[in-house]
Amino acid sequence: MATSSGNTTSSSNFEGEQQQNVVILDERKRKRMTSNRESARRSRMKKQQHVDNLTTQIAQLKRENNQIGQTIDFTTQQFLNVESQNCVLRAQMNELSQRLESLNGMINDMNALNGVGALENDCLDLGGFGDDLGDFGIMNHGYFGNFGHNIGGGNNSPWDLGYLNQPIQY
Repeated sequence: MATSSGNTTSSSNFEGEQQQNVVILDERKRKRMTSNRESARRSRMKKQQHVDNLTTQIAQLKRENNQIGQTIDFTTQQFLNVESQNCVLRAQMNELSQRLESLNGMINDMNALNGVGALENDCLDLGGFGDDLGDFGIMNHGYFGNFGHNIGGGNNSPWDLGYLNQPIQY
C-alpha cells in the first residue's frame, strides 16, 4: 500500500500545485483586469479632457469669429463713409477744376485785351471814365487804388505791373 499512499501524496501535491497555479492565475487575471480597468479609466479621462479642450477651443473661436465679424462690419462702414466722402471730394474737385479753367480763360482774354491796350485808349467807353480805366477796366484812383500803368513813374508796387493777370496754376 505504500504505493497507493505515495500516489495519494503525489496526487495531493499535484492538486495542491494546481490549486496554487489556479490561485496564481486568478491573481494574475485579477491584476490584469484591474490594470485594464485603470487603463480604460485613464483613456476615458484623457478622451473627456480632449473633448473639454475642444469645447473650450470652439467657444474661443466663436468669440474670435464674432470679434472679427464686428471688425469687418466696422471697417466696411468706415470704407463706405470714406468712399462717399471721396465721391463728394471728386465732384467738388471737378467743379473747381472747371471753374479754374473758366477763370484762367477769362484771365487769358483779359491779358490779350490788355496787351492790345483796348481798354485804356479808344475801344471802350464806359460813360465818361475815359482815362480812369486801369489794366483791369477799374478806376485808377478811388476805392480800388491805382491799377494804371506807371511806366517810368518810379513806383515799384506789384499792383503796377503791366501783366498782373497770370493764369492760376493747380
